[in-house]
Amino acid sequence: MNIWFLLAGSASALTMLIHCILGGREIARPLLDATDIHAVAKYTNYYCWHLVSLTLAAMAGSFFWAAFHPEGIELAVLATFLSTAFCVWNLGLVTWKKQRFSQMPQWALFLAITVLALPGFWG
Repeated sequence: MNIWFLLAGSASALTMLIHCILGGREIARPLLDATDIHAVAKYTNYYCWHLVSLTLAAMAGSFFWAAFHPEGIELAVLATFLSTAFCVWNLGLVTWKKQRFSQMPQWALFLAITVLALPGFWG
């Protein structure tokens, strides 16, 4: 068993729960309740919200599979790439749009996933 991929999978699953529960309450619900957004824009954003939910679930599953099946390391490569890319994009967006890192903290969750996953490739 690869403990690092198991930890990265657990962090991905936790991130998915945070996204769906806390993020759903703080971000998705106000979006759906908004009356000043055109329905197509509103539901396209909500659709994308759950694309992230599905991606996080797939990342967790990929890490869990690779943790117990060494021949599935490509799944860990993909999940690590995604977590790294999501972290970098979040940091770039916060910087570009002059937001506060504390108001868009997703980067920290993806950084944790990446940091937990990387040793798994050598351990």
